[in-house]
Amino acid sequence: MRARALLTLATLNIFVLVAGVVALDVIESRPPATTPYPAAFAEDGPDMAPPDAAPINPDRLADKLDDPMSDSGFDDGLSAYVADARSGRTLYDRDAAESAVPASTTKIVTAVTALHSVGPDERMHTRVVQEDDRIILVGAGDPTLTESADSDTYPRVATLEELADQTAAELRESGTESVSLGYDNSLYPGPDTGPGWKPNYINEGSTAPVHALMLDGGRVHPDQHYSERVGDPPRAAADAFADRLREAGVDVTGEPEPAEAGGGAAPVASVPSAPISALVEKMLLESDNNIAEALLRQVAIAKGEEASFEGAGDAARAVLDELGIDGVHIEDGSGLSVNNQVTAKALVDLLLLSAEPEHPDLHYALTGLPTARFTGTLDDRYARGSDSSAGAGVVRGKTGTLSGVSTLAGTVYDSDGRLLLFAFMANDPGATGRAIDVFASAIAECGCA
Repeated sequence: MRARALLTLATLNIFVLVAGVVALDVIESRPPATTPYPAAFAEDGPDMAPPDAAPINPDRLADKLDDPMSDSGFDDGLSAYVADARSGRTLYDRDAAESAVPASTTKIVTAVTALHSVGPDERMHTRVVQEDDRIILVGAGDPTLTESADSDTYPRVATLEELADQTAAELRESGTESVSLGYDNSLYPGPDTGPGWKPNYINEGSTAPVHALMLDGGRVHPDQHYSERVGDPPRAAADAFADRLREAGVDVTGEPEPAEAGGGAAPVASVPSAPISALVEKMLLESDNNIAEALLRQVAIAKGEEASFEGAGDAARAVLDELGIDGVHIEDGSGLSVNNQVTAKALVDLLLLSAEPEHPDLHYALTGLPTARFTGTLDDRYARGSDSSAGAGVVRGKTGTLSGVSTLAGTVYDSDGRLLLFAFMANDPGATGRAIDVFASAIAECGCA
């Protein structure tokens, strides 16, 4: 118990130190998750050095990284880049300008472009409008829309329960006793699966087809991240809404039908999604693919492009040009596409940009990163007794995994407490996440001043 208490205290120290780089108020103002994440299994908490720890010697860092990289067997399929978080100075470069398939580290690109172009406080509003005796459920692209939810959970999501209650109240006030229901899924045109996606991504539950109207990311079992997905997410959402309306006392005639709301339709009710900042954090922590695709389409809308895979990719490139980021070509927001090409240097440049005080809107791209052996997609990695155990609690990163692809990009403290930013990318048939973890842990072990 003492060891776990020490580790918890050390973890708090880690977050305080990170906050020194990425803005303390972001972390302090964010409500805690209502369900605690598992603690790292370590015998003692890491001793954190003061935030003015000595700068890294690049030669010593190279000595620490070269051996595990050579031993990985990834050969020419491995690239890496490490930079000092405070100065931006390059500390390690292994083919960092060479493009590679990024897998889910693509979501760092999605996070930064969404925060910059849409804004951290914006929300997606699922609406109900009325045309004569028909009401229409209008999808706004919110994949976290759910039937009902505990109001104390973070982030707070929009619910059909609230939307139905609002709608029923408005219909009663207007004297409307019976309505038919249409549903509008028109916001996202074009294909509903991405270029370079494998058909099994949907069958295995990695993602649902991309739609502007869906519940719980189209999951059959909302509490299971990799649940099977419903065949027709918009219709499933409309059916659930019809049931909620009936429970609220509305006479809904017939079955829901596809419809497109006209410009003159009267507004009836609306529920907002969590803010973009919270959705970015949720996307990064859980590696949620449908949230990622929704966020990149919001980038397209903000930049005046079609909210499709093609339009979203064009919009992302325009935002990256504005930010001065080179080395990125993406065709989806989630990283499921094998057509995406990103350099290790570009990933670190995005993280550096997110840490700058001049870009406070981008800080959420860092605060959302999972913590090794603690949270999100890193909670079962960096275990005690593994080759990467030194990184538990001090590595934070976005994971990326496809067949023959393993990537990791984020932040790490060395043993002196110096904060570094890194990206490791392996495009090799033998690539695994745990092999990549060893590289980040090598930095954590390094007293490389």
